[in-house]
Amino acid sequence: MIDILREVGMIERALDSIANREFKQFNLSNLQFLYVVRIYEHPGIIAEQLANLIKVDRTTLARAVRRLEKQGYVCRENDPENKKIKHLYVTKKGKEIYPFIMRENTHSNEVALKGFNAEEAQQVHDYLVRIRQNVDADWNFVKHGGKREY
Repeated sequence: MIDILREVGMIERALDSIANREFKQFNLSNLQFLYVVRIYEHPGIIAEQLANLIKVDRTTLARAVRRLEKQGYVCRENDPENKKIKHLYVTKKGKEIYPFIMRENTHSNEVALKGFNAEEAQQVHDYLVRIRQNVDADWNFVKHGGKREY
């Protein structure tokens, strides 16, 4: 069997390393920029939805959001009907860095797809979506206490 996960992992680690260095000027690391982007794109999102979107556990998410709050990139607001629910929003500071993050993302995509024509790039995208959807089922199963059989 072809081990595509090694390749995906190497790509992910290389891009994370690049992004961590490039976003260091904003004091963002460990994929914190991703949280800012997703909150920007989904204003008012709640923690559980964000954790599912990014595929992290709630503890990791809570730690990252607290740090982003302290840095002034995001804020939490109480739900008007249920005080236990906190909605997440980017602040003015978070909105200001969003274009820079997106430029880095566009550049990284262009580098990754160098030499691919539009049809090939679309195929890669479609295959990766299918792979993510396959993995989502296991991720949800394990997240809720399941144990996979090997």
